[in-house]
Amino acid sequence: MRFRHPDGSTVHLAYCTNVHPAETLDGVLAQLRHHCEPVRRRLGRDRLGIGLWLAADAARTLVGDPSALRGLRMELDRRGLEVVTLNGFPYEGFGAEEVKYRVYTPDWADSERLEHTTSLARVLAGLLPDDVTDGSISTLPLAWRTAYDEQRAKTARTALRTLAERLDALQELTGRSVRVGLEPEPGCVVETAHDAIAPLTAIAHDRVGICVDTCHLATSFEDPHTALDDLTRAGVPVVKSQLSAALHAGQPHLPEVREALAAFAEPRFLHQTRTATRAGLRGTDDLTEALTGDALPDAAPWRAHFHVPLHAAPAAPLTSTLPVLKDALARLVGGPHPLTRHLEVETYTWQALPPALRPATRGRLADGIAAELTLARDLLTDLGLKELP
Repeated sequence: MRFRHPDGSTVHLAYCTNVHPAETLDGVLAQLRHHCEPVRRRLGRDRLGIGLWLAADAARTLVGDPSALRGLRMELDRRGLEVVTLNGFPYEGFGAEEVKYRVYTPDWADSERLEHTTSLARVLAGLLPDDVTDGSISTLPLAWRTAYDEQRAKTARTALRTLAERLDALQELTGRSVRVGLEPEPGCVVETAHDAIAPLTAIAHDRVGICVDTCHLATSFEDPHTALDDLTRAGVPVVKSQLSAALHAGQPHLPEVREALAAFAEPRFLHQTRTATRAGLRGTDDLTEALTGDALPDAAPWRAHFHVPLHAAPAAPLTSTLPVLKDALARLVGGPHPLTRHLEVETYTWQALPPALRPATRGRLADGIAAELTLARDLLTDLGLKELP
């Protein structure tokens, strides 16, 4: 979906296909047929943006076989779909029964991460619509915080500088500009937007910036306006933003609140949980840990890294951090010029919801994704952007 900003520029809205994980190119093609095109039809659009997640195997296939890349581009066109952004965070196995800490490997101190991201950039340059010259990729925020010493940090910085040089060369070769954004996430070396400033200014290249995920922002209790103002002052580009909402519990000391939270503690994904105290941010690596004993203070609200559907907040006594998303979006695209032109709805946890809330069929999932995109569209038009055909 495309929107005209009051300054005349085009803002792109997509939804991320990591909600339909597939490890191979055949799986990606099936996603387009079974999921993405039905969402487009529900929205009554001739064209729908998708943020592709390409696992390592699919990316290698596309880079190694130009005819396969052309075939994917033709299939996108045939189904009324377009790609301007990729989710490069998960490397592989995102559809496994247990993902948890595995999603943080390989990290930016491992050569596989550089090679994979380079492959994604080459693929994206070949998938961009004819009238679009700029693409974006979100990626791991350096590494999970443990076992990350100064030597690994140095290796990661070198890898990102090498990536920037490769992206420069890619533009010279193809005329397409691809930028990569570190996506701050709780528990990682770069947990917050503030954490991103030092490593990104050290790299000092406009090809490498930040991806602002509004669920992660909210989970770490960052104020959107402060975070984005700090990034602007530091000259860190917002490459893209993922529109998502976290799980919010206002009174975690109450038994009924803990019972409601326990329904979201599931074995597949890591749900980092945070609370703001007078002494600073406190947290656990997973919601299950937070609910066990006194691992996390419960005198103030908790937020958990669980991407809940944008249009459907959990039932009381829980809610979502949709207000944080709205505040962030107002700052991202509501000003005289957008801070980013790539927006991506990223609710990958539909099948991790409590059983009663999970979509039972493909059709119900398509309905939910379309409803999320409708909400995002309405937020953008309320900010003065005009939806384009």
